[in-house]
Amino acid sequence: EAAGTAGETLVLPAGATVAQLRDALAGAHGPELARVLGISALLVDGRTDLADDAPLPQRAGEVAVDVLPPFAGG
Repeated sequence: EAAGTAGETLVLPAGATVAQLRDALAGAHGPELARVLGISALLVDGRTDLADDAPLPQRAGEVAVDVLPPFAGG
């Protein structure tokens, strides 16, 4: 909801990190999404354990990313 879209495709350079992904999303969608990203976990190709300085998975095709804002009970 904060991004105003259910999905999109971003092109990032090879070796881009999770932090660079967060910055690209915030830059594309503004301060409300930046606020949400600051308190949310990212599910990157099924993984939530990637630190912000971790590189995104390198493979041909798209990498699936979901923003998981905090919710009641966990």
